[in-house]
Amino acid sequence: MPSVTVRDLPAEVRDELAARAARQGMSMQEYLYDELTRLASRPSVADLMIDVGRRKRLNGRHVSRDAILDARDADRR
Repeated sequence: MPSVTVRDLPAEVRDELAARAARQGMSMQEYLYDELTRLASRPSVADLMIDVGRRKRLNGRHVSRDAILDARDADRR
């Protein structure tokens, strides 16, 4: 399995990650392995937006801004 090295990580970031790992009873390596695996298992926001655009083009539907806002606010009335 390949290794990953992160250079020039600010000390406060490293300390926060170490504290999170400790709170979960994990080593820093275990914690980062789990977090990176979780991150890689989900599509990025950019990939999601590309997929949404592709599906919109294939579907041919258009939902107006007002319809979106009305649906969002429907349970607030």
